[in-house]
Amino acid sequence: MTGPTPTSLESRIAALSDADLARGFEAFRSKLSAAEAAYLGACVHCGLCAESCHYFKASPELENVPARKLDHVAAAFRRHATAAGRLLPGLVGARNFDRDLVRAWVDAVFGRCSLCGRCSLNCTVGIALPRVFRAARAALASMGLVPDDLQATVDNSLVHGNNMAIARTDWVETVQWLEEELQAETGDPQARIPLDKKGAKVLFTVNPREPKFFPLSLQASAKVFWAAKEDWTLSSDPGWDLTNYGLFSCDDEKAGRITQNLVDAMERLGCETLVIGECGHGYGAARWEGPEWLRGAFPFPVRSVLELMDEYLATGRIAVDPSCNPKPVTLHDPCNLVRHGGVTEPQRRVLRRAARSFVEMSPSREESYCCSGGGGQLSMSAYKERRIASGEPKARQIRETGASVVVAPCHNCIDQLMELNKEYKLGVQIRTVAEVLADAIVPGPREEGGACPRP
Repeated sequence: MTGPTPTSLESRIAALSDADLARGFEAFRSKLSAAEAAYLGACVHCGLCAESCHYFKASPELENVPARKLDHVAAAFRRHATAAGRLLPGLVGARNFDRDLVRAWVDAVFGRCSLCGRCSLNCTVGIALPRVFRAARAALASMGLVPDDLQATVDNSLVHGNNMAIARTDWVETVQWLEEELQAETGDPQARIPLDKKGAKVLFTVNPREPKFFPLSLQASAKVFWAAKEDWTLSSDPGWDLTNYGLFSCDDEKAGRITQNLVDAMERLGCETLVIGECGHGYGAARWEGPEWLRGAFPFPVRSVLELMDEYLATGRIAVDPSCNPKPVTLHDPCNLVRHGGVTEPQRRVLRRAARSFVEMSPSREESYCCSGGGGQLSMSAYKERRIASGEPKARQIRETGASVVVAPCHNCIDQLMELNKEYKLGVQIRTVAEVLADAIVPGPREEGGACPRP
């Protein structure tokens, strides 16, 4: 059985007309490539995807099996897009795309899936389940069935230029305050956090949670740029927020409009490289999906700040002392950055040089378990209980490392890991890569060694 549908969604489902349902199904079909349509009939129900899914690992019930979620989605396709489904629906598991099936879709693709993709990695026939589930989310979006709080996050970006509706004056004042803090920390009155610097080499973008709740994380990134003598800037207008929850609502038109903020900022300031801060989905949205949404290649490169930090160390632009980070450190792999995005090693090289002891989780990299904070789950309060429960495999991974510090290059992951830390009594500290690197930076010549600047 599926779980309960959030009340506001239920009222909208009940009000769906036949025309709404037809439009939703057509939206679903339009998002499927030929290969993705073929996936809908390819599942052999071997069950390997179940053990790959953190939802099932935490709660082994039928509705949490990825193949079961796929069945709900495929049932409508079989009924309305195949001859067998039209003639013999009961024989091939076909179902009408009606309100009951819509409820099952909402529960399956919003309520029980973070689009992490680990199931696909371990599928015996290579079904790209997240792509199919994204098509299903797009269909629900076309019918106005995105969970309210997820939709509100998207709307904030469209209206305010950032997903937390931070006013421009508040953003600018925060940056100015952090610049003063950076000068005090480094002892350099010339240290800057530049805003709107025309022609800067790097336009750096951040998650709004940093200025709102984690300003020291932004200060740490600024310290890294200061130490590397980077030519960089932030934007004071839309284009400083790297997040794009259109990736999660799967409304490509809105996602494209949010991406356009980054493109406009690059053009307005004339910067050379767009650098995405520590955020899994932000990197994936800008680097891989953005050009698809805007139907054209960007006239500039898009890079993760992790790649820059790795290069600063490799080329001697930053000197570090790993004794400044004496506690054992482990690393969480954000799904959109690692499994979907391909950025696996820069963060590891940084941590090995900036910390005295680095311990890998098992499994790690592409096989690592999702923390359950992705796919928009953090913004969908109706599914909070499931989100925390399905994070148990990640909590177990962390505990087994014996590490005292968990590094997560993604603020969505950090928020989720902080909740898991409390729920499962892990007793760890959650940090970004930049925070660890910033603590290890030593003044003086660009070579390793020297006194640790902090006690």
